[in-house]
Amino acid sequence: MSFDSSPKADSESRVGGRMGASRIAVVVASTGRPEELGRWRDHILRQTLQPSRFVFAVVKPSDLPPAESLLPFAEILYCSPGLPVQRNAALELLLGSADIIAFFDDDYVPSAYCIEGIEHFFRQHPAVVAVNGLLLADGINSAGIPYEEAISLVDANDRNGMPEAKVVCSLDGLYGCNMVYRSAAIGAERFDENLPLYAWQEDIDFAARVGRRGSLALTTAFAGVHQGVKAARLAGVRLGYSQIVNPVYLMKKGTLSIRAGIRLIARNLLMNHARAFKPEPWIDRRGRCKGNWIGILDLVIGRDHPKNILSIRQ
Repeated sequence: MSFDSSPKADSESRVGGRMGASRIAVVVASTGRPEELGRWRDHILRQTLQPSRFVFAVVKPSDLPPAESLLPFAEILYCSPGLPVQRNAALELLLGSADIIAFFDDDYVPSAYCIEGIEHFFRQHPAVVAVNGLLLADGINSAGIPYEEAISLVDANDRNGMPEAKVVCSLDGLYGCNMVYRSAAIGAERFDENLPLYAWQEDIDFAARVGRRGSLALTTAFAGVHQGVKAARLAGVRLGYSQIVNPVYLMKKGTLSIRAGIRLIARNLLMNHARAFKPEPWIDRRGRCKGNWIGILDLVIGRDHPKNILSIRQ
């Protein structure tokens, strides 16, 4: 892992000039999506409250947009590939200097009130240790949401003004595209690096462990759109393997209930096979089916482990 930092803006502008505001750090872990990362300059500059730190956790320089598209105070972490590895590198950098850490996907488009809403929420709800915000739209189960449409949805939402920092409901786990944690609740917990690459369900696992120290919740305090960009995602056969093996691994760890794990496996197994002969253009259903059966075979012979996807041909 290596570290690079661009020149910093002055501290007052970075925290919006608000004395006593919580120190909120934003982390975007990414690989192979420089266009999406380039949009984060505008995402952050339009915030009504600036984060105290902003970090890109990437694998190589080509993951980044051109220098002119970077925020002047953006911090760049270079580390080995894998979402847990990249997020853990950011945790090591930030835990001593941030009260709240927000993890956003590279293709998440936040409301202009996002950081300010997060700050308000954690002040008003001390028993909550981590949250998801409202999703105005999610393109993960479709061809994806174009950037222009995502911006339009966010702008329309922002015309309603600053949202109330309400709890919508409690959660058992968090959706990784927009999850925010109290640093004090994270403690020694880290993302599980036994879940490699895209690390399917790593968000659920990490949230479940941090959630032992308090409540997890869905809140109205901030909102955004998850585009669900398909570029640079995990190959179909590898994801299919993870759909079988990763839930079993988490059930053994105790961070996913047996009932929820079986339901998750069954839903994906049935969906992949039901649509294998007429798949969606953006989903490799046949590859997922193949990966599902490799995972089932590994379970039967007792050699199942999430890291086996590293040896599966794409």
